[in-house]
Amino acid sequence: MSFIADKQTLDDLNLLGKYKSNAVFGLFNKVRTEGGEKLLEQMFRHPLTDAPAINHRSGIFHYFGEMALAFPFDSEEFTIMENYLGLGVAGGRMTAGLDTLRKKFMHFAGLDKEYPILVKGLYTSIALLNQLKDFLSLLEEGIWENPFQKELRSVKEILSAPGLEWLSKERGNTQLPLLKIVRYDNQLRLIRREELAGILQVIYQIDVYIAVAAVARAKGFSYARALPKEEHCIRIRDCRHPGIDKAVANSVSMRSDSNVLFLTGANMAGKSTFLRSIGVNVVLAMMGAPACAERLTLSPMRIVSTMRIADNLEESTSTFYAELKKLKYIIECVNKQEKVFLLLDEILRGTNSLDRHTGSSALVKQLIHRGAVGMLATHDLELASLQNEFPQNIHNYHFDVQVAGEELYFDYKLKEGVCQSMNASLLMKKIGIEL
Repeated sequence: MSFIADKQTLDDLNLLGKYKSNAVFGLFNKVRTEGGEKLLEQMFRHPLTDAPAINHRSGIFHYFGEMALAFPFDSEEFTIMENYLGLGVAGGRMTAGLDTLRKKFMHFAGLDKEYPILVKGLYTSIALLNQLKDFLSLLEEGIWENPFQKELRSVKEILSAPGLEWLSKERGNTQLPLLKIVRYDNQLRLIRREELAGILQVIYQIDVYIAVAAVARAKGFSYARALPKEEHCIRIRDCRHPGIDKAVANSVSMRSDSNVLFLTGANMAGKSTFLRSIGVNVVLAMMGAPACAERLTLSPMRIVSTMRIADNLEESTSTFYAELKKLKYIIECVNKQEKVFLLLDEILRGTNSLDRHTGSSALVKQLIHRGAVGMLATHDLELASLQNEFPQNIHNYHFDVQVAGEELYFDYKLKEGVCQSMNASLLMKKIGIEL
């Protein structure tokens, strides 16, 4: 099973976007096929919610990483084969054969342009399926236990089925007689059409597994372990943002009875980046994909964030009202006892400081009572004092800043407690505000 990541969370974490600057999708999108690219996007949009399914897919990524294989197919061949399988077929096997013959003679008369496409598609499909058989044999030679064996075995059974024994014999032959073209075309495009479409989907999966595993191997990413959903916990050691070179690593641990982490700190000290780093790696882990952390263990949770809320002129929605709508969605999820992981950055920023503190305090208490797990970045130091009321549930952490003269220095290391060093006044002075 999987859940649909909402658009706001996708935007907050900058997960998707083929051409979007620094999108996490772009980091892993080294696939070779259009079908693989679509599949990878679906994995980002629909993280898994079942621990065994997460661990199984993670094992497949790990397996292809250990095998260190290159994707052996030409991406253009897949487009040709897909188009070939999609050519119209009217009637049964006899009718389809007669239609192929008709196309052949109409082509000679200059009245049919589909026959060359059909023949090219047939030859390409034969070559691609033979190449796939070679690749399956290569995987069988590996010393690693293959968690993708079930899918590969089903492909192998199709390719060795009665009626397709001619595949190996015709390897490399691009001068087939007309009657063989008719017979082979019937086998592939009519009788085995659905099965071959399924084989293409398996190859797209292989494309994704090889591409993502190669990124993980090159960057030293690790593979998460999913626990039963009931544990409602997350433990990350040395977490970094995968899109930031030389990022500073930080660790955190949360569970349902120690479920709220307040994050205070100076401006530009790294609070929002830390939230995104955690969020991105949680999504990657629940995809079964490698994560940018030394070690990551979690139970499946729906991740929901409110970090980059903006107004909407088309809907006449203010920033404050847009955030209220998102918080309403969060409260509904929590009240339904959904296992959620919340990332909240400066909530209720669109109202006055008194209402902001009152509303934030009430929301945090509500989250504590419902057992929701979440991180909240805030400049409201008074809000952090809620730890005195809920010492078991709330934990305060911060990012600080060192000031030397008029220069600021950040180490981006997560530290326990409430931040005591702020830099807003210095920054305001730097831009000319006379304090």
